[in-house]
Amino acid sequence: MHPLDNVVWQSLGTRHAGLAESFDQARRFIPEVSAIAAFLEATDRGYDSLAKLVPVGQTVNLALDAPYQQERTGWSLVKGTPMPQMIYERNGEELASPPDNLGILELGAADTEEMVALVDLTKPGPFAKRTRELGTYLGVRCGGKLIAMAGERLKVPGFTEVSAICTHPEHTGRGYGRILTSEIMRRILARGEAPFLHVRKDNVRAIGLYERLGFRCRVVRYHAVLRRVEEDRG
Repeated sequence: MHPLDNVVWQSLGTRHAGLAESFDQARRFIPEVSAIAAFLEATDRGYDSLAKLVPVGQTVNLALDAPYQQERTGWSLVKGTPMPQMIYERNGEELASPPDNLGILELGAADTEEMVALVDLTKPGPFAKRTRELGTYLGVRCGGKLIAMAGERLKVPGFTEVSAICTHPEHTGRGYGRILTSEIMRRILARGEAPFLHVRKDNVRAIGLYERLGFRCRVVRYHAVLRRVEEDRG
């Protein structure tokens, strides 16, 4: 298995094992950290294992090898979309240094409320109040307000995911996404790791940016948000 195959499962079993909850063939992040989960295989046993970790009414985000189509007892599909997994295989020489006057900040606990609010507004993907514990998060402020950020999420040996790349709608078009993504990539590369990321297939603008930065599509996964529901007992 390649380290990026079933990468959520592998992350929760290796570099992020300390932030995981597990039962049989399922793993999930502690809910305060992330709503992302995985199982060893998308079988009845996998879904049944995951059901032990997710209370009725809660949702989880899965990265599947195929679209979620089979209705399964105890689960309801909220939404699903194709999600390319992109990987960077260069040495970073083309990544420009950020402007000296930009004032990139490393975000911490005091920034959590603003980070969550920015993600809620721009919706780059699931983000919870402790997601920042998964890695380094960088941001840009304007007038004292957080207007752009990017950070690290899933981690497996040799690879770190670039995630939560977002800019406030009133400040787009100024290159913040490219600059922050490049800086996160440089830090990953400096550790001897390779950056990768996930993006919705319909987000053509973002895909174009990532391709210009040197990412290529490795494989297309399928993002599924599932809600745990009461089982019909007849």
